[in-house]
Amino acid sequence: MVVFARAISSTPLIMVMIPGIYKHLRCRNNVYPGCDVRRYPVPDESVFWSQPYPDYQPPLYEAPVLKGKEWADLDVGDSNFKVKWNQLDGGVNRVSFVGEYEVRDGFPMNLFGRTGIRGRGLLGRWGPNHAADPVVTKWKIDAGGRIVVNEVSGRQVLQMCAIERHDCGEWAIPGGMVDPGEKVSATLKREFMEEALSSSSDTEEIEQFFNGGKEIYKGYVDDPRNTDNAWMETVAVNFHDEDGSIVGRFNLHAGDDAAKVKWMDVDSGVKLYASHANIIRRVVDANDAHW
Repeated sequence: MVVFARAISSTPLIMVMIPGIYKHLRCRNNVYPGCDVRRYPVPDESVFWSQPYPDYQPPLYEAPVLKGKEWADLDVGDSNFKVKWNQLDGGVNRVSFVGEYEVRDGFPMNLFGRTGIRGRGLLGRWGPNHAADPVVTKWKIDAGGRIVVNEVSGRQVLQMCAIERHDCGEWAIPGGMVDPGEKVSATLKREFMEEALSSSSDTEEIEQFFNGGKEIYKGYVDDPRNTDNAWMETVAVNFHDEDGSIVGRFNLHAGDDAAKVKWMDVDSGVKLYASHANIIRRVVDANDAHW
């Protein structure tokens, strides 16, 4: 369930995820990514921590890839792990975009409830793991150089730059994790350059392009990697190339984190990783495009 609200002004449709109302789906009742650990069943009526679930016994999973990595936290029980929850902890931002999260027995608790698995799973940080998603768009152009208009809706057809993820084979926004101490604006530009453009692209023009942008979403992500103690949050910003003269003219090139990259038509049938389709819907509304 997703709760929608429209601002009084001309602001586009805003998706609001509220703990205690929104129920995540991608991180429940399935096998955790990259392993054979099955999540403990969590029915809809038992998602929220406020609801009793005396039989709840989620397995603990920590991916081996986390061991010894500089970008990963130490175990909660490690005496060297000195942490400041719900605040800026050195270069690591442990503040949730959604609100203050509870800490039980030293473990941060997912603001949106039970996921059927404890620990960090594949995520490097306990609590919120912050990402940035640059949604780069342009209008679809026909062979004659005209913007394509959908015959049914009468609206222009939007295209987004999408990558195919190596880990799951799903198409996604070319985003990534915010490095400690890094500004989100820098992450947005870096991730797009690394995952979708070749190194020969005009970096000065790209710099100017990424100085703009419209924030589309900031909050929780229903990501399959989420656990009871670690979860994904993102800032999604739309960078629209109105006449296709900037990123629209560059050759897309899949980086190390992407198997493929392409300009994808956007409509109601788009299938994307995690909650990315919800983000794209907001971009469509912001640009008054076909859906």
